[in-house]
Amino acid sequence: MNSSVTIHVVPAAGQQWDPRAYARNGRFVSELGAPVLDWLAAQAGERVLDLGCGDGVLTEQIAAAGCAVVGADASAEFVAAARERGIDARLADGQALPFREEFDAVFSNAALHWMKRDPDAVLAGVARALKPGGRFVAEMGGAGNVAAIRGAVYDALTRRGIDAVGADPWYFPTAGDYRTRLEAAGFSVARIELFPRPTPLPGDVEGWLRTFARAFLEAVPQAGRDAVLAEVQESLRPQLGVAGVWTADYVRLRFIAHKKDKVNA
Repeated sequence: MNSSVTIHVVPAAGQQWDPRAYARNGRFVSELGAPVLDWLAAQAGERVLDLGCGDGVLTEQIAAAGCAVVGADASAEFVAAARERGIDARLADGQALPFREEFDAVFSNAALHWMKRDPDAVLAGVARALKPGGRFVAEMGGAGNVAAIRGAVYDALTRRGIDAVGADPWYFPTAGDYRTRLEAAGFSVARIELFPRPTPLPGDVEGWLRTFARAFLEAVPQAGRDAVLAEVQESLRPQLGVAGVWTADYVRLRFIAHKKDKVNA
């Protein structure tokens, strides 16, 4: 792919991505993906789908285990970045996956909570993509994830008469809710955990917001975005910016589930 050509596609969540800004402000996401890779326990010769592969950093690690890996992402910019790493990355909506019984495992890290429009369609697509008995191993934002950050953004937008709920790109389920959805999609849940993971940021929360909360910022007139960012940062400083060190109030949902032998597709 010619990396000088930039293709702009608005993903299903309404968020566009800049791989360079992501590497600068969000590399911790892939760095903290090691436990999910441990749960995946990829074996040489397996065919694995990395759903929401981003720029392909974790996809590379799965491939290094001897797997045949396909990356899928709704961001053309991320797909281009992953292809530059030599990954078989494909532009795909996670809510309309095109695969059928191709994979021994589906892996996903920090992506499922962006697929807000139809989470059940995501799970149905994953079930179709897996071979019978195949496993689905993932981590996503869970109930309470970035609650303080989200609340501060909601307050700032609401004060300006902007519909924060309508702009919100995220879906953060409880463990019980997601277990029910997995089982309805034809999975047997082996393990599911919801846990807090306060996460130090590489800079201040403004960098995080510019990278991960662009969907909210897009709802604000261009001239007012810097003021919103400053207001949100100052409101969060006493809680998340203690002594100049910023920490995001992450809560993660991690699970492993296996596709049953027979699934209603």
